[in-house]
Amino acid sequence: MSTILVIAEHQDGAPKKSTLQSIHFARQLAGRTGGSIHLAVIGSAAASVAAKLAGYGAQTIYTVEGAGLEKYLAQPYTGVVTGLIEASGANVVVATSGTFGKDLLPRVAGATGWGMVADCTALAGDSEVLYKRPMYAGNILATVRCTTPGAVISVRASEFDAAEETGGASAIQAVELTADAAGSSFVGFEGVESERPDLGEAEVVVAGGRGLKDGENFFAVMNPMADALGAAIGASRAAVDSGFCPNDMQVGQTGKVVAPGLYFAVAISGAIQHLAGMKNSKCIVAINKDPEAPIFQVSDYGLVADAFKAVPELIGKV
Repeated sequence: MSTILVIAEHQDGAPKKSTLQSIHFARQLAGRTGGSIHLAVIGSAAASVAAKLAGYGAQTIYTVEGAGLEKYLAQPYTGVVTGLIEASGANVVVATSGTFGKDLLPRVAGATGWGMVADCTALAGDSEVLYKRPMYAGNILATVRCTTPGAVISVRASEFDAAEETGGASAIQAVELTADAAGSSFVGFEGVESERPDLGEAEVVVAGGRGLKDGENFFAVMNPMADALGAAIGASRAAVDSGFCPNDMQVGQTGKVVAPGLYFAVAISGAIQHLAGMKNSKCIVAINKDPEAPIFQVSDYGLVADAFKAVPELIGKV
């Protein structure tokens, strides 16, 4: 039997979609092991976030607020999570494998001495629980076993739907834990303000590639398209490396992994590293003037055309 502690990601007083996807995975694991699910909400507005998560079936939601936890820092958050493991009796810790999980969870694994399953995409096994995770840009799926007393699991959110509310109300328990900053302190955060949806959680993504030639053309094509579709803007690594756009737009093996309902690949050839970041999208539309471009092998709809002509026509139709 497992006791699963899901670390909630939240922003502006609300849980992120990735948290609900982590809960979905935790439900699957609890169903296999006969275990229970607990949530941990750390940082500013933790009580407000916990109230919004109370109907998702967790046995207990632990909230931790206080000095040093207003903004995420790896060291104090690691100490808080290990304290919550002790408070909850958890033997499994779960979060998504975005930037938050990739920074925090390996430290939690190191602090507890537990094995870590990174980028888990599914459960496997019969008599015992095994985990599937991609390797080599998703060309191989490894099946792994965790042999330590506990496990730390980062979940590839794009593989799981957001959990739905189940009714009822979780017990919410405020926990006082001292945040040990370990010599670090929060100085400031410089974020890019945007009215567009977050790339990792958007239902529609339009992504541009190196075929758009330069940064000016990139945004001249992609901005009107994103506005017309209410979409987030992504990019291939080639476009980012060429300086067309900032690296937080990169979709792919070394960028963000997305799985929106609709993904437009504009002037993107479809290198394997890019496909690893978007091939699980529900519907993929590719626009490329090269009929042999690999992107057409994974697209649901393909248009062999010059993006500079096709995209304005598409926007007009929309």
